[in-house]
Parts: sequence; structure tokens; C-alpha cells
Amino acid sequence: MKTISLLRTSLLWLVFTGAFATAAQAQSDNHVVKTESGLVSGVKSETGVVSYKGIPFAQPPIGNLRWLAPQPVKAWKGVRKCDVFGPSPVQGKPAPFSMWSQEFLIPQQPISEDCLYLNVWTGAPSSAAKRPVLVWIYGGGFTSGGSAVPIYDGEAMASNGVIFVSFNYRVGVFGFFSHPELSKESGHSASGNYGLMDQIAAIKWVKKNITAFGGDPDNVTIAGQSAGSMSVNDLLASPLAKGLFQKAIAESGAAVLGNNGDHNELRNAEQQGLKIGEQLKAPTLADLRKIPAEQLLKEVHSGFRPIVDGYVLPQSVHDCFVAGNQSKVPLLTGWNQNEGLFFGKPKSAEDFKKDIEQQYGPDAGTFLQYYPAGNDEQASQSQLAYYGRDLHFGVQEYALANMQSKSAKVYVYRFTRIVPATGQYVGYGAFHTGEVPYAYGNLKFVNRPWESVDFDLTKTMLTYWANFIKSGNPNGTDLPVWPVYEQTNSQIMILGDHPHAEKMPDKQILEFLLKKQKY
Repeated sequence: MKTISLLRTSLLWLVFTGAFATAAQAQSDNHVVKTESGLVSGVKSETGVVSYKGIPFAQPPIGNLRWLAPQPVKAWKGVRKCDVFGPSPVQGKPAPFSMWSQEFLIPQQPISEDCLYLNVWTGAPSSAAKRPVLVWIYGGGFTSGGSAVPIYDGEAMASNGVIFVSFNYRVGVFGFFSHPELSKESGHSASGNYGLMDQIAAIKWVKKNITAFGGDPDNVTIAGQSAGSMSVNDLLASPLAKGLFQKAIAESGAAVLGNNGDHNELRNAEQQGLKIGEQLKAPTLADLRKIPAEQLLKEVHSGFRPIVDGYVLPQSVHDCFVAGNQSKVPLLTGWNQNEGLFFGKPKSAEDFKKDIEQQYGPDAGTFLQYYPAGNDEQASQSQLAYYGRDLHFGVQEYALANMQSKSAKVYVYRFTRIVPATGQYVGYGAFHTGEVPYAYGNLKFVNRPWESVDFDLTKTMLTYWANFIKSGNPNGTDLPVWPVYEQTNSQIMILGDHPHAEKMPDKQILEFLLKKQKY
């Protein structure tokens, strides 16, 4: 009997340990990682990179949580399968336009207020790897965009030793709506910067959880393009983001100059909110929160953007940088040769010259040397260069580089590669957002007639970006030397058919604009 009892015990132990081993193996096969809110499983690609898509980093901002700071995620039981992107934030239906084909836009579905999800790509062999981390912030003019855009895929960067994280933040009326009642209930006498608070919440999630994915929470780089780049400026200026990141990348978007209209003031924003309430016949905050998202999107068309609210942004980004209160971290920044954000019909040469004479007075002659208008075609190209590139990107990015270089190392680029195109996309050149698939190794997601020079350039740019994310210096073996930027020498990297460093070719023009625009 004793022998039988021992045998039964041994068999039970074998079954138990076998089941445990099977469960552990299954957990390993599904690449299960423990976050502070629960277990998540990912999907391993053929390259060995594991992706985790649709991890919640805050509660759904719906119902009474609409227009509140992101609230902590509620813990879940079991393993959460994270193999698809979460819904994109509420915005208009994505449709190709101007220079942007479908690969530059969010998927058609799903789109929802329930959008606060993030994604992680990791090639780390274990949680002890301590790999550098990149946190990506998308563009879209603060009214559109999402992390599921194909050119924002993180696998290529993860294959280069970086943990890549992307996330959604609220946009438009859902992300930047201000109202006196919202300011009163906030506890900070502020309202409106919910999109920025989402960004900060996502970076805080990274600080708390990224070690489990093999990342180093003390080696985080924030990066963004267009409105995402302007967000990087805001995060550099926000005291709420201090210490959350160690480096920054800002592509084609800055907000350091005083009168560019990229930020609203709280009292103006609150009055705008009251007018919207009147328009919608919703006099109270409770009434506004009951309005369906589709109705808000359809009926509210005011321009929404970050707000100098006294809390997330206690002062304007310009004033913060002038006072030297921004995060003094290494910066990689630049803009594209043909940004192209100039919509509508160009004015004739005669009308353009009249406008410039009104704006610049006795300096109009100097202006027209930089932006000639000898005939309508020449005037058209000058307007594209002035309004579509230099006024809103070049001079802003130049000012950002000058200000940040006073306290940290800065590396400046100019993307000049004419992106190959066919059909309606011919003629846009090195257009706005055109550098993104190169820098993050995602040419394969864009349907263009790529040439060997494009694959060489993406290899170079991906390596520069990865090196900067790792160490704060883009330079490395077998790469053209990228000098540290200083306002006196103005050395930048030209990222085109033959990458090389040279003195900023349009420094004189940008200096002229800085002085004459009275920033």
C-alpha cells in the first residue's frame, strides 16, 4: 500500500510539473510580458522582432471621462492578446489628398473615442537587455493621425537594437477642447491639453513598464513629425514631462517662436468652448459630454491646438526656451526641401509683389531677392518656398536648433531626396512627411518606384537615427560625419542622393525672416 501511495504521489507530481511546464512553454511561445496592469501577449515576426499592438495605457476617455486627464488603466485577469492596433482617435474619414497616399494615413477602421492604446516592438532577448527606447508621436495638425499608419511601423528600428513604442492621443475637439467648467473641475484651473496629457501618460507608461520588454527606462528618446514634432517642443517645455526622456527628435515642426499662432491662450480657448456649447445648445459640461462623438466631429470645426494653460504649459514654448526652462537634452532636428504645405492657387507675380511690399515695406526689395517674382511661374515657386516651407518650418526649426544648442548638443538635417512618384504624386519633391519612411526603415510600406539610391539612403538614415537614440550622437562607422550644430558655423547634414555635411545653404534667408517677422 505504501508503494502504491508513493507511486500515486509521483504520478501526480509528474502531471503537475508537466502541466506547469506546458503552461510556461505556451506563455513563452506567446511572448507573454507582465505589465503593471496585467499580462500581454505579442506576435513574433520572421525577423525575430516581437510586436505588442493595442496595449491600453489609460481608461477609455468616454462618457464622463471625455475631456479628463487620462485615467489609470484598470487591471485585467489572464493574458490580454495584443496582436492588432487599437482604434484610431476620432477624426474625419481618411482619404488620400495632395501629396499623401493611403500609406501615410490611418486605416479606414476602427476609429473611436476609445483610442488610448500603445504598441511596442522589441527584439530584446530578455528583460535584462536594457535597450534604448524610442517613443513616436504622430503628426496630423492636431486634428488627425494615429499610430496605426503603415509608415510608423516599428520593426525595422527594433531590428536595429531599439525598442520602438508608438501610441494614440486624442485630437481635434476631443483632444484640445477648453471650457470654464472643465478648468474648474480639473483641480489645476486649466483645461484643453488632453492630447498632450495623453502623450505624457504614454511616456510615463513606458517608464514604468518598458523594462519588462527589454528596454531601458532611463534611455528614452521622444520623436515626432509635423504636429508630432511640435508636440516634442511642447514636451520639452512642459514641467510635467521633465525627466521622462533623455533625447528628442523633431522632424518638420517647431513651436518656439512667439507669434506663429500654434498655441492658444486659456481664456481665449475657454471662450471658444462656451461659444461651441451655445452652438450645440449644450449650456453645461454634462450636456456637452452627452453629445455623440459623430455629432461633435460633424458640427464643430474650430481650429484646436495646444493651449498655454498654466499647467501642462505654464508659459508659451517661446518664453520657456528664452528663459532656458526647457529640458536640456540632445536634439536631432530638421526639415524637408519641399515641405509643400501651401494650398490654394498661387498669386500672380504682380499681386505677390504687392503683398510683400505691404508686409515688408522698405525691406521688400531684399525679400524679393530671396524670393523672386519676375514672372508668374517664378512667383509661384517663391510662394511655395516662402509660405509652404520657410515661414512655417524653416525659420521655426532654425530657431529651435539655435535655442537648444545653447545648452545641449544639436544635430540638424535637410532632407532633399526627391521622393520617386508616379501619376498624381509626381512633382512634390522632398515633401512634408516624405522623410519618415526613410528614417524608420519603412519604404516597403509605400507604393513608389524606389531606386537603389532610396534603399541606400534609408539604410543611412535609419542608422543615424538609431545611433542618436542609443547615444545622443548619430555618428558611427561607415557613415558620413554629421557635425554638431552651432549657430556660428551652421553645419548641417544634407540627406539626399549623396549624404554629406555642409554649411546651411539658406542661413542668410532664415536670419532675415527671423528679424523681419518680429518673433
